[in-house]
Amino acid sequence: MIEIKKVTKKYGNNIAVNNVSFKVGDGEIFAFIGHNGAGKTTLIKCITGIQEFDSGSILINGKSIKKNPVECKKEMAFVPDNPELYEQMKAIDYINFICDMYEVSESDRTERIIKYSKLFEMDDKLNDIIESYSHGMKQKIALICALVHEPKVLIMDEPFVGLDPKAVFDVKEIMKKLTKKGTTIFFSTHILEVAEKLCSRVGIIKKGELVSVGTMKEVKGDKSLESVFLELED
Repeated sequence: MIEIKKVTKKYGNNIAVNNVSFKVGDGEIFAFIGHNGAGKTTLIKCITGIQEFDSGSILINGKSIKKNPVECKKEMAFVPDNPELYEQMKAIDYINFICDMYEVSESDRTERIIKYSKLFEMDDKLNDIIESYSHGMKQKIALICALVHEPKVLIMDEPFVGLDPKAVFDVKEIMKKLTKKGTTIFFSTHILEVAEKLCSRVGIIKKGELVSVGTMKEVKGDKSLESVFLELED
């Protein structure tokens, strides 16, 4: 579970996130949407402990990301919109490095690496240097690294950017399977059709403020999510 309580983040005099509160429960897929500069990525970086926030609290499965950052990060995985990997490493070495950090056993990592590398059609490219990959291939490695330690909380910032249609389908299917195991999934996206079909709940942020949050039905009513989003952006 992710609990965000009255979180505010400022950059100088600019309020990037203003007194935002909501929860994402176990087994939920929560979409976080808003235009560029609305505060999506800023809040995601606060949730994942990448940057500090000025006030409020963020709890990951009951633990404070401020007070217990290591414990929180052990239970989560983060896929950024622009995968920042150690590009001079071979992909297989990088994945094993992530497995070492999360203390994934040899048997579990072997099974999961084979599973996800085949799914994303990367199994014959794992011995290549990451620098040689396209953006989409790097995104697939970032996804494998996020999934290989079976996080309780999965956070993704625009996870479908750069992926081919098959990979997009595969990621959506993985997300559905993970929620059946109780995984909390929080992701931002500009692909509103995907959010509408995939998510149980949605939040819309505008100029740093949460303007709408609830179940998909509560937020959009009889309209499309795209229509509601565009109306709120006026």
